Amino acid sequence: MRIALIHALRHSPPPIEAAFAEIWPEARLMNLLDDSLAADLAREGRLTEAMTQRFLTLARYAAGTGARGILFSCSAFGPCIEACARDLAPMPVLKPNEAAIEEVAGLGRRIGLLATFPGTLTSMPPEFPPGVTVVPCLAEGAMAALDAGDPERHDRLVEQAAPALRECDAILLGQFSLARAAPMVARATGRPVVTTPGSAVRKLRRLLQG
Repeated sequence: MRIALIHALRHSPPPIEAAFAEIWPEARLMNLLDDSLAADLAREGRLTEAMTQRFLTLARYAAGTGARGILFSCSAFGPCIEACARDLAPMPVLKPNEAAIEEVAGLGRRIGLLATFPGTLTSMPPEFPPGVTVVPCLAEGAMAALDAGDPERHDRLVEQAAPALRECDAILLGQFSLARAAPMVARATGRPVVTTPGSAVRKLRRLLQG
């Protein structure tokens, strides 16, 4: 069964591929990457209709290759992904964080959202269910460190930012690339930490295999 993975950051494929290898190794994966999307969003400061059209082009291409489901790994583009899901229904088209949000919302009513990409802290909070208070936290400089090939500095900056969320019931890591730092965040906060790749793979497998 072919599953398409669509990315806007070049750091996203390894953690989701690792989650598939652990949880659903039988799936056949294809990766589509347009890392100019994240750069364009950072420059524009908002989602545009042109970005939505670019997402639709990527999703339709993936569907045309025979993919049975699509998982996006770019958490800052929720409305664009929703447009793809409507366009390709009934094919499962998942936002990267929807399964993790369902999971973390069951852990309390005050949820910390830790991200390394500023757009995530704007686009994700509206995806949480009513009654959940989202506490945003940006790990300044962590994404730049990853871009520069310094994952240790990335993890260190994430760990330094995490204590701001100690008063939350649980913490959601908003990028796939953050999954590597989950143990550090848990240690720095003493709170349950939910990552996105494993949750996403489990939900997609459930939707496609029952």
